[in-house]
Amino acid sequence: MGAHHYAVDVVWSGATTDYRSYSRNHEARVPGRPPIPGSADPQFRGDPARWNPEQLLVAALAECHMLWYLHLCADAGIGVTDYRDAATGVMNDQRFLGVTLHPRITVTDATRVDAAHALHAEAHRRCYLANSMNFPVTHAPIVVAG
Repeated sequence: MGAHHYAVDVVWSGATTDYRSYSRNHEARVPGRPPIPGSADPQFRGDPARWNPEQLLVAALAECHMLWYLHLCADAGIGVTDYRDAATGVMNDQRFLGVTLHPRITVTDATRVDAAHALHAEAHRRCYLANSMNFPVTHAPIVVAG
C-alpha cells in the first residue's frame, strides 16, 4: 500500500497590529466539503463558537478509533447500533499530555459484549492517528447490549 496524501487549505485574513487585537478566526477548507470554522482556544483570545485545533485533534483521534472499531465489529459479525465517545484531552502550556477516549457502544447481541469490548484494543493498535502521537492515547470503553 502506497503513501496517502491529504491536502487542506487553512485560510485567514485580517491585520496583525498587536497580539490583543487580531482575529484568530479562520477556516479549514477542502474542495467539495463544507468549511470548518476555526479559531484559537478562548483562553488564547479565540472565538468559543468555533472549533479550535485542540478540539479538532481530540475529535480526529476519537473518529479514527471509532472507524477502526466499527470495521472490526463488522468483520467479526458483531452488530453495533450506537457508538458515542465523550473523548477528553489534557495539555499543559506546551503540549498534549494525553487523550482518553470514552466510547459507549450498544451491540445487538448480549452474548457478544465481551468480544465487542475486546476489539477496542485492536482498534487502538490499528488507529493511524493514535500511532502518530507522541503522547498516550488511551481508551475506557463501555459496551452494552440493547
